[in-house]
Amino acid sequence: MLTTPPRTFVSVPFFFFLLFLSLPLSSFSQSNSVYNSFLKCFSEKTKSPQSQITDNVFSQTNPAFSSVLRAYIRNARFNTSSTLKPTIIITPRSESHVSAAVTCSKTLNFLLKIRSGGHDYDDIASNSAWISAGATLGEVYYRIWEKSRVHGFPAGVCPTVGVGGHLSGGGYGNMVRKFGLSVDYVEDAKIVDVNGRVLDRKAMGEDLFWAITGGGGGSYGVVLGYKVKLVPVPSVVTVFRVEQYMDSGAVDMVHKWQSVGPKTDPNLFMRMLIQPVTRKKVKTVRASVVALFLGRADEVVALLSKEFPELGLKKENCSEMTWFQSALWWDNRLNATQVDPKVFLDRNLDTSSFGKRKSDYVATAIPKKGIESLFKKMIELGKIGLVFNPYGGKMAEVAVNAKPFPHRNKLFKIQYSVNWKENSAEIEKGYLNQAKVLYSFMTGFVSKNPRSSYFNYRDVDIGVNDHGANSYKEGEVYGRKYFGENFDRLVKIKTAVDPGNFFRNEQSIPTLKNEKGMLLPEPGKARRWSRVGGATVVATVVLHVF
Repeated sequence: MLTTPPRTFVSVPFFFFLLFLSLPLSSFSQSNSVYNSFLKCFSEKTKSPQSQITDNVFSQTNPAFSSVLRAYIRNARFNTSSTLKPTIIITPRSESHVSAAVTCSKTLNFLLKIRSGGHDYDDIASNSAWISAGATLGEVYYRIWEKSRVHGFPAGVCPTVGVGGHLSGGGYGNMVRKFGLSVDYVEDAKIVDVNGRVLDRKAMGEDLFWAITGGGGGSYGVVLGYKVKLVPVPSVVTVFRVEQYMDSGAVDMVHKWQSVGPKTDPNLFMRMLIQPVTRKKVKTVRASVVALFLGRADEVVALLSKEFPELGLKKENCSEMTWFQSALWWDNRLNATQVDPKVFLDRNLDTSSFGKRKSDYVATAIPKKGIESLFKKMIELGKIGLVFNPYGGKMAEVAVNAKPFPHRNKLFKIQYSVNWKENSAEIEKGYLNQAKVLYSFMTGFVSKNPRSSYFNYRDVDIGVNDHGANSYKEGEVYGRKYFGENFDRLVKIKTAVDPGNFFRNEQSIPTLKNEKGMLLPEPGKARRWSRVGGATVVATVVLHVF
């Protein structure tokens, strides 16, 4: 077991557990019975009087139920009147609470889902940090900034993203070309397994540790936290944003970016944003390069004047600041040097926006005519945008099976992105269709066999699993897209640590089962057949990442 180092600034881990029943709960008495059954079990497992844990277990009749449920929903598509609501919400305040929640859910045949929240940080002075799965990236960056101006962590640019989902799916940010994936810097982890045990890296073993550092933690248990190694950052970094339109060189800039972005100095990360817009009453496409350079402005201007003259970068486009301030700048706080750092601790955010994301990977540069046709298609569709994220650098130096994330050898990743404010089923249908149409249009330009996707941009369009007799085949469809050949190892690990498939969701890793729903023996091992299923109510875990 892990011990807490003497130098700490800790608040307790904080998760949401959402309990569902597969049977309809049409009456108050049924719902109340479920609540009482769970409360009794939870009290027994935690050895706490029921009066002390009622603030951690919320029934649908609790006045705080709705506000607690909505607290961390970032996409309004999942907060409508038709969204399935849990029967009970649990907000555990300790590891024993997490263990009890898993054990009681399994014992009572409840369907269990997880959301992360809260925070926990530890021992940054030693160049490493224990971070609760419930922390947000913004909170992590703030705590690092409190202790050091020359350390950072290579993770995402959206400060509201939860650490648990981010790391369990691989994790990347604007230092990906310098340092690689977030999970490349995970040194240890804690997980609650299907039997309610709290395991660290040594106790869980290297296979399970490998699986939860990029293979989706929610398929194997409840990840409590990760110990990460911090990385050195210079005292001054440079950020810039340069925009061009179709009539002023955008096509040439995007085309050339493909040969520069993934191959230039690893200290430079240049994200490409492509968006249909109306300019001077004419529909067009705007291409924007948004960048972080781990160095001074003079250096990057000189570098790109040689490698990327199509960009037209000038020193007046650049701003020098600290690494933490650059994180604020990337969060669209353009006056980052004047912003109060504590904004990254704010969880009271706008949750009124609806959105859809999809992803692709590009292994061979898109020809110039392809870029031209893409721009025309985006104008035709009207709203959906694209984000190109370059790889190369450190990413290209690490084996594709070092972690479950298999896409390191690609040139860049594409994110399809569309947001809207209107709460209308018809409008939503139109925007979702835009995403599907553009995704189909890009087929000839992206990876094949399989057409790859990024696990943290969860996309049910590429396949879902109902965990019936064809569970493995259904899981293989999306599993190959997310994990490539690493899917096979993930399935073996899943079968070993959770053979009854207690932790499951629409896109979780399946167990090895034949068409009759019977567990298959692990390769090279003989084992007795055992049938899975039969429970009236099934259980699952989902890590929500937005």
